[in-house]
Amino acid sequence: MNDKQSIPETAEMNRDKIIIKTSITGIVTNVLLASFKAAVGIMSNSIAVTLDAVNNLSDALSSIITIVGTKLAGRLPDRKHPFGYGRIEYLSAMIVSGIVLYAGITAAVESVKKIISPEKPDYSVVSLVIIAVAVVVKILLGRYVKAQGEKVNSGSLTASGADAMFDAVLSLSVLGSAVVFMVSGVSLEAWVGAVISVFIIKSGIDMMSDTVNEILGMRADRKTTARIKQLMEEEPEVRGAYDLVMYNYGPDKNYASVHIELPENMMVRDIDRLTRKLETKVYKETGVFLAGVGVYSFNVGNDEAAQIRKDVREKVLKHDWAVQFHGFYLDLEAREMRFDVVMNFDINPMEGLKILYEEMRRDYPDYDIEIAPDVDVSD
Repeated sequence: MNDKQSIPETAEMNRDKIIIKTSITGIVTNVLLASFKAAVGIMSNSIAVTLDAVNNLSDALSSIITIVGTKLAGRLPDRKHPFGYGRIEYLSAMIVSGIVLYAGITAAVESVKKIISPEKPDYSVVSLVIIAVAVVVKILLGRYVKAQGEKVNSGSLTASGADAMFDAVLSLSVLGSAVVFMVSGVSLEAWVGAVISVFIIKSGIDMMSDTVNEILGMRADRKTTARIKQLMEEEPEVRGAYDLVMYNYGPDKNYASVHIELPENMMVRDIDRLTRKLETKVYKETGVFLAGVGVYSFNVGNDEAAQIRKDVREKVLKHDWAVQFHGFYLDLEAREMRFDVVMNFDINPMEGLKILYEEMRRDYPDYDIEIAPDVDVSD
């Protein structure tokens, strides 16, 4: 158990260091960019450049919140929060999205004011060079932050990196409007500012939507669930792995529960050995803790039970809403039949159970039947 704990603790420390280092880089860069752009915007009387500077400042504030969230999320588990504080990162991401959204709305208001009461900007060659350099810097910063975010599975960093890349495009549009004004005398400042504000608002809404989905709980990643089931089914005793449920307590903090089908004549001591082996194997390969392993028994060496199982399976899966059939066991002496059915979200589970019970009792009237409905939570 100590080995299990030391590995994630070391990985988490490295992850936190990368997030903090990357965020500090973002803060310094965005503060410098905001300073230069604000100076250019004020001297040239450009609303578009000024709003671009405000956008950089909001990015710096977002990075500060990311650092605070990471430090709080890294607190050790305690009696009150035994699964740790990892989900605080989702709350910090929500605050970041709120800041971006507020910046976008503020930018929209200022841009509309300038459209109603336009003012001509006054650009210089130096100001254009500064904006051009800012575009290049934002592209490099965005690629770096996004890559680091994907490396450590940080939603805040990944979103910040994507936002920085998008900011580079917006800054490029500001540069373009400045060039147009210097060449033709046509001022597009306020309109470019309005466009920038729309994209900032959209970015904030998208970030907030993604964070809300994380907090509510999303369907487990198909590749991860498939890999866990594959690892379990590699063991010769395991006939199948089902009902895999993933529980997330922050980035890279995943727990799971699962049911496996084992031979009815398998001894408890052998089941204990097998489940411990599976827990270790799955953790080492995927980083997911198996918090619980349930067991289904299946009939061994019984042709009649095998034939009935095949018949019941066909009857159940003929329904479009029946996604999976498993956990079948037949006690011929006690005349008992039990199995699980995974139903999709197109049918009320109680309605599906009613249909299945009616069919099974009609075809197998002398059996005591137990059907367990399962939710389609993972692939």
